[in-house]
Amino acid sequence: MNKPLLLALVSATAWIWTGSARAQTVHLTETGSTLLYPLFEAWTTDYKTVAPEVGIAIAATGSTAGTKAAMARSANIGASDAYLSDEVAAQNPEMLDIPLAISAQSISYNLPGLNGGHVRLDGPTLAGIYSGRIAQWNDPAIRAMNPGLTLPSKTIVAVRRADGSGDTFIFTQFLDFSTDSWEDSPGFGTDISWPAVQGEVTVVGNAGMMKALASTPYSIGYVGVSYADELAKAGLGTARIKNQNDKFLLPTAQTVSDAAAELDQRTPAYERISLVYAPGNNSYPLIAYEYALVSKTQPDAATAKALRDFLNWAISSDGGNAAKYLDAVHFIALPDFIRAMSEDQIKEIH
Repeated sequence: MNKPLLLALVSATAWIWTGSARAQTVHLTETGSTLLYPLFEAWTTDYKTVAPEVGIAIAATGSTAGTKAAMARSANIGASDAYLSDEVAAQNPEMLDIPLAISAQSISYNLPGLNGGHVRLDGPTLAGIYSGRIAQWNDPAIRAMNPGLTLPSKTIVAVRRADGSGDTFIFTQFLDFSTDSWEDSPGFGTDISWPAVQGEVTVVGNAGMMKALASTPYSIGYVGVSYADELAKAGLGTARIKNQNDKFLLPTAQTVSDAAAELDQRTPAYERISLVYAPGNNSYPLIAYEYALVSKTQPDAATAKALRDFLNWAISSDGGNAAKYLDAVHFIALPDFIRAMSEDQIKEIH
């Protein structure tokens, strides 16, 4: 081989290698919601085949931690089951709340001998349990909703999250909306001043909630539906929850879809809205948008493009909102008009 040709080949090879190396330097980080984490695991695994030049590091740290990381710009994506309040959003106009999918939350329990059925519960009763006013499984309020069911004379072990949690946001928002005694005090949020309840158990993350419920007879807690398969494997029970129309429902694809359809038309352009406690006969009351909290301004153009591309893929019906991803975690896809709103917000990232 002559020398000029050899030099040309070496030069071309070097250009290809350095170009590839440069492409591999695009890294994104996500942290936050433990409810969203199983979906991000599936997404980021498969996204390597879509954009191999983009690396995405993910972490399940809780919604509050994810929100703080995104606002501090220490993460590109803060995953959260909770949207920013109007006050916090006004103080942080650079932040976008972008719905990625729609999820739900189950109220689950460990009642030996009764886990195979579905105990009926409502907001006021759950508020009573988590405030300490209702302490026994055979309390008259629970028996009244479950005629013919023999409930044990056992102390209820209330399990709640200790970390800042979007699951806590959804659960306490339901208590706030459905129960006069919970409204305003203690109210709702990712972190609230919980009433002291004798024998209560505090945990970190949905995985911690699962472990506590499985190991604690007569316990009750709130669990993101992305852990539904783990709940079934552990042999735990899932409650039917009373909605606004006095129907007791389980979180199914149909009841979650019907609830979302009652409220998603009210979604504003900035997409911060509660879907909890929707009206309608077949509306399951504990549902929410799953949010990516993202700053409009990213460190550089390459990062901004990689972030836009990933988020657009995540909400696409041919990408991350495809049934193969959402069915596995029991989420439902964004309606087309909500997807269009999310796309408009994604366009603002630069």
